[in-house]
Amino acid sequence: MRIFIFSLQTAFKNLWSEKWINFLTVLSVSIGLLILGTFAAITLNMDAVIKRWSMSFGVVVYLDDSVTKEVEETLEDVFSRDPDILEVKHISKDQALKDLRSIMGKESTILDGFDENPLPSSFELKLKSELLLPALVKEKASQIKAMAGVEEVQYGEKWLSSLNKITEIMKITSIFLGTIIFIAIVFVTYSTIKIFFYRRKEEIETLKLLGATRTFIRFPFIIEGLFIGIAGGIISSIALFGTYSLIAIKIPIFLPSIKAVMVTLPLGVYLSIPPAGAVMSFIGSFIAVGKIKY
Repeated sequence: MRIFIFSLQTAFKNLWSEKWINFLTVLSVSIGLLILGTFAAITLNMDAVIKRWSMSFGVVVYLDDSVTKEVEETLEDVFSRDPDILEVKHISKDQALKDLRSIMGKESTILDGFDENPLPSSFELKLKSELLLPALVKEKASQIKAMAGVEEVQYGEKWLSSLNKITEIMKITSIFLGTIIFIAIVFVTYSTIKIFFYRRKEEIETLKLLGATRTFIRFPFIIEGLFIGIAGGIISSIALFGTYSLIAIKIPIFLPSIKAVMVTLPLGVYLSIPPAGAVMSFIGSFIAVGKIKY
């Protein structure tokens, strides 16, 4: 306990004596964490948009003109029992024509020229979110198309592929950016602690001659590294909260539609940044003190 208290006192004394170097290091760490937090906010918003899009995604099954009422009922029963299908909506030929007339408005008189209803009966199917992958949906569509009475199956293949690519790019970018910032913060902390070490080399040599243990010498540097990470994380959290709140208030004034896209960042995002900074800086300082020869 005495070693911890002494190390704490020594660390804060050294932090104050080297305040400008520490300020620049904390600033560098906070900028890195802010970039990471900003990208996390963008990713969360993009993920929310993708989820909303996926909720409206569906498969449309068009039936053959010659299909009988019994076949339609059989297909509806099959779709309703399918565990991969969440919702089934049957649209009859008459309902399809009525909907088309409603969409066309005054121009619907064109349809009066047809002797018979040209539109087929159809089913609108809503699939489970777990199935919303191009390969899985394509396989499901092929299975449905092979059923008796089915003429065509449409599901927006290009749209689904684009959505999947966006998700993949976001995941890869998150991993890449997170790795780069992690390495950068570790290196910045490592470099700062190394500078502190060389500036206090004579003091460390004196402590060695007096019989100080390895832990006694190294622990203040570890505490300094933790302080740098936590301080940088706190500044980053405050900056992210302020920036995001300002954007959430000001941007909708000029672009009202963005309200449907923006989501409130969970409190956990802000609270996780200081510990993340502490872990990264701890690793950097731990590597640095490992270089101290004893």
